[in-house]
Amino acid sequence: QAQLVESGGGLGQPGGSLRLSCAASGSIFSIKAMGWYRQAPGKERELVASITSDGSTNYADSVKGRFTISRDNAKNTVYLQMNSLKPEDTAVYYCNAHGARTYYSSSYYLDQDYWGQGTQVTVSS
Repeated sequence: QAQLVESGGGLGQPGGSLRLSCAASGSIFSIKAMGWYRQAPGKERELVASITSDGSTNYADSVKGRFTISRDNAKNTVYLQMNSLKPEDTAVYYCNAHGARTYYSSSYYLDQDYWGQGTQVTVSS
């Protein structure tokens, strides 16, 4: 089994910056895509940004030009640099690993999805 450990949330000021990190631990050989989702109170969870193993990225319209996602494949770690923060960015942010491959023998493997426990981001003056 693997797990995702997030860090970097907290309180940010409007116009300020925060950086989130998410590291996958366990016997993971590779991960097809990693991403960040967020869920604000009373709202559904939504995709913020995602990145594939070859570096292709996708962003929600609401964060384009402000947030940047990146990853270190060797460390199975994904980052979210959040700039020009707005109060509406306040939410619990969840890390996701899609297609995380674990080998159980030389010819047997499983691809699974994992979620982090969530980290609170609050943007307020």
